[in-house]
Amino acid sequence: MTEPDDAADVTLFGNRFLTEAAPSEAFPDEGMTPTDALRLVATDLAMDGDPQRNLATFVTTWMEPEAQRLIAGNLHRNFIDHAEYPISAEIEQRCVRMLADLFRAPGATTGCRTQGSSEAIMLGALSLKWKWRERRQAANLAVDRPNLVFGGDVHVVWEKFCRYFDVEPRIVPLAEDKYTIGPDDVEPFLDENTIGVVGVLGTTFTGHRDDLVGINELLLRVREERGLDIPMHIDGASGGFVWPFLYPDSPCDFRLEQVRSINVSGHKYGLVYPGIGWLVFREESDLAQDLVFYENYLGKTDATFTLNFSTGASMVLAQYYNFVRLGRKGYTYVMRQMQQNAQALAEGLRASGRFEVIGADEEQLPLVAFRLAGEHSSYDESDIAWQLSAERGWMVPAYTLPPNAQNVKILRALVKETMSRGQVDQFLRDIADACATLDEKGGASETERQQVKTGSGY
Repeated sequence: MTEPDDAADVTLFGNRFLTEAAPSEAFPDEGMTPTDALRLVATDLAMDGDPQRNLATFVTTWMEPEAQRLIAGNLHRNFIDHAEYPISAEIEQRCVRMLADLFRAPGATTGCRTQGSSEAIMLGALSLKWKWRERRQAANLAVDRPNLVFGGDVHVVWEKFCRYFDVEPRIVPLAEDKYTIGPDDVEPFLDENTIGVVGVLGTTFTGHRDDLVGINELLLRVREERGLDIPMHIDGASGGFVWPFLYPDSPCDFRLEQVRSINVSGHKYGLVYPGIGWLVFREESDLAQDLVFYENYLGKTDATFTLNFSTGASMVLAQYYNFVRLGRKGYTYVMRQMQQNAQALAEGLRASGRFEVIGADEEQLPLVAFRLAGEHSSYDESDIAWQLSAERGWMVPAYTLPPNAQNVKILRALVKETMSRGQVDQFLRDIADACATLDEKGGASETERQQVKTGSGY
């Protein structure tokens, strides 16, 4: 402990937690000065990774100073309290209407902000289940065996939904040369108990999209031939803010008749800090009314259908800031900038002769998925990830693909707004150096590989 005579020196010159252990187990008996508390937390955070070199995360790590001021000035606003903060509620609905327009909704619709796409997916899938239940009950049919069809390329939250809400997951397997799903893959899994089909717009694994047009045509045919009206939900967590600007002529939205709902993450390519997501329905009738609750204990009667209640309004306001700050032209500019740098990275990797780039000529998120070309028995993609993190500070994930492509291991590099062409070139040099080191060393040790898996090597 700091001696009493040194207290003034510590206050004037230093950080007492340079020599003292930070509170971590028992609840502290006493407090500390604001300066000490700030220094304590800041010192711990200094050990986190560098967002500028984190090519693993989809989440936004930079916003304009004006947006940061807007966020900081409104951290006190509880979004759910519409009586006190009616403008925050109105701004949410402005964003919903703008997204409905962006996703080509045919008319009046509804939607809401969420903590992220995980909550939006839970709500959208619940609505699918309960609308299916309504149809089945109206026809005096059983409602005890709902199933949901999705590919192995989905985020884990879809399996969470099925487990949490008692729905059978029907997971369409991938293949070693096919990392998305289409109508031929989906059709064998459909029956009268299917509450919906999930189509992914920008997969977590390789950044591509499922064949949404083909799946929609399949569902229309099933409706016509078998009398089964099976809706589609588009998981646009990553791609919902990319495709409308990079591929506006690609029908991946409500232009597809069976698409009844879409989720998107504002804190990914919506360019807002975490956490903010959005759920938009095709029509108001696509929202199951059993999801809606009415309460009046905050001063007025409000309808709500989110899983969370109290939450900050700052990120809603930040999303609206981006919408009005950038508009279609600005978002298109930002997406093209990222796309150009991703293409430069892909070209550099191919030119090295060491790597195969996966699907770079297809519609894709601004990322590069790649793997070693040919045989490299002495090391693999995990060894490269370790070298890049431990020796050069880059965070790049190495992982295997879902069944039946589990024998394929890849690396994935996100190219975001903050990554310059100069950083792309530096990353390519660092990959070349990492491979040269591994050529000499013969791969990473098992301990080093475990460090990559656990993150302890970062």
